[in-house]
Amino acid sequence: MKTALPLALLLLLPATKPLVAENVVPASSAIYQTGSITVHIKGLKNPDGMLGFALYTTKRGFPDKPDCAFATKVCKNGSSSIDATFENIPYGSYAVSVLHDENSNGRMDKNFIGIPNEGFGVSNNPKIRRGPPSFSEALFSLDTSKLELSISMNYF
Repeated sequence: MKTALPLALLLLLPATKPLVAENVVPASSAIYQTGSITVHIKGLKNPDGMLGFALYTTKRGFPDKPDCAFATKVCKNGSSSIDATFENIPYGSYAVSVLHDENSNGRMDKNFIGIPNEGFGVSNNPKIRRGPPSFSEALFSLDTSKLELSISMNYF
């Protein structure tokens, strides 16, 4: 009988004093700041085909594997300039790649040694050297509600 009384007191203790902090916000209800990224394209060679835009958060798949991207957009071309906007994007670091798919076949066409036959561009407009631009060269930060980028197209 001596052990029954302390056990009964332990059972009553949670009812009088909470065991968890009262002002804790669950992770699922945390508020993330988001913004939009508008990409302006400069230097389109012609109004043919489609433009594919890919927004990446990591170097995985950058710049030519849109299935690895955080978000993608495809726009029908039809003028010498075109814009695309990514909405509700969480603040953070990103890189954008653009493909001018002139024949609308859904991929970048290359010649027999791997040089693109279609136009392309990436954020920050790094100088084109051997091989595609790196993720780090194209990296930028979204830390405002509206960000505008200009990407110049490259054609070989």
